[in-house]
Amino acid sequence: ADFCEFQANPDYKGKLTLLCDAKTDGSFLVHHFLSFYLKANCKVCFVALVQSFSHYNIVGQKLGVSLTAARERGQLVFLEGLKSSVEVLFHSQEEPHPLQFLREAGAGNLQSLYTFIQDTLKPADSGESPWKCPVLLVDNLSVLLSLGVGAVAVLDFMQYCRATVCCELKGNVVALVHDTEGAEDEENNILLNGLSHQSHLILRTQGLATGFCKDVHGQLSILWRRSSQPTAQRARSLTYQYKIQDKNVSFFAKGMSRAVL
Repeated sequence: ADFCEFQANPDYKGKLTLLCDAKTDGSFLVHHFLSFYLKANCKVCFVALVQSFSHYNIVGQKLGVSLTAARERGQLVFLEGLKSSVEVLFHSQEEPHPLQFLREAGAGNLQSLYTFIQDTLKPADSGESPWKCPVLLVDNLSVLLSLGVGAVAVLDFMQYCRATVCCELKGNVVALVHDTEGAEDEENNILLNGLSHQSHLILRTQGLATGFCKDVHGQLSILWRRSSQPTAQRARSLTYQYKIQDKNVSFFAKGMSRAVL
């Protein structure tokens, strides 16, 4: 799809990419970006709050990357939220944990998580890094809201991450947020709207309005902004339909599925 060419552009650095899903599972986009950046030899900090390491590793192998090997060679730093949350809640910690906010009243301070990301992606003092641009990948930010963190606190956290990863280190940030679409979830709407205004590229997946179809799994809307272009040309959008297969995803124009033709 066009967004793959957009990412492959060497000038695509210092950007925030927002992934959002409405009435469907947009996790295939997370797997795409994870495998894409590992194959591109980027240093990746993956904050995984939804699934286990083994889950992402199994999917990664289907896409041609080994997360185990990437972690062993220092290219991938994986924060496993499911496992870490148990350690934070039920075991005493000698040093501050990235998910330390789980033990604090109010659960609004994400400083420890930001510090973890900052320390993970900053260049070593020894000089040049063997990796290309650093990348922060978060799956997904809506989980932080479910854990009691306010939308404003999450937006502040993302602003710090953008300042460090995108501006200072000239890397990229990719984050998934659920789109509650019509549901009265004010906190999630604040988070989604706030990040939408800050993002350079927005990928939004949604289920078909007509319901389930075995040959078309959903619709993907792509919106990207190019600040270097004149105002009238800054935003460009495209819409595709897609079908998720075992080892890849097929994209096609609306109404152009083989099942239709």
